[in-house]
Amino acid sequence: MSGHTAIVTGSSQGIGAAIAERLARDGWSVTVNFSGNEDTARALTDKIESYGGRAIAVKADVSDSAAVAHLFEETTQAFGGVDALVNNAGIMKLAPLAQTDDDLFDRHVAINLKGVFNCLREGARQIREGGRIVSFSSSVVGLYQPTYGAYAATKAGVEAMTHILAKELGAKKITVNAIAPGPVATKLFLDDKTDEQIAAVTKMIPLGRLAEPDDIAAAVAMLLGPDSHWITGQIIRANGGVI
Repeated sequence: MSGHTAIVTGSSQGIGAAIAERLARDGWSVTVNFSGNEDTARALTDKIESYGGRAIAVKADVSDSAAVAHLFEETTQAFGGVDALVNNAGIMKLAPLAQTDDDLFDRHVAINLKGVFNCLREGARQIREGGRIVSFSSSVVGLYQPTYGAYAATKAGVEAMTHILAKELGAKKITVNAIAPGPVATKLFLDDKTDEQIAAVTKMIPLGRLAEPDDIAAAVAMLLGPDSHWITGQIIRANGGVI
């Protein structure tokens, strides 16, 4: 993918960092997006450049449409255009619906739903013909587990926008898909869970383990690669068979 450029939102750590590094190794020029931790973002771009890759770090809160426009502008200035967008940025804070306060709900909507909308809209305007868009849903849209109400609702919205945008961008040969991971061994999933809870979730997975970030990065790389030009409007449930 030499000469192609990808923006990966929320990519200073976790799954996003694994995606950015995998794409860089595959030859993509990569924009590492962050909203808070600049040090980890800069460390990742330094690592990518150390083995000959091309990467920049750009601060942008995806819930702010002006910041998203800036993210695309910085990428275009650095690399000449945008060929792919990976909507990875997101939050997950769990609570039963009866205990979900307005702030928790609104924060999920602002980042997980409006943030993806902001990036999809900008991507639809700026990604070059033949490009790729991959957003992140979750396999909880299907598992419908207690305490996941606000989170799952935002991810269901991401899936709906994925299906619709795929039809809208077909004429430009831009594919639009989503990855819906199951449990992944990241801070986002592991925080606030006991060892017993983690073990119980792991037992639900037919392949017998939690995913690693590199497992999900491989699925994203597949959807961004040239052999996936005929896959669009799909939700890929990369979850080890949990659903």
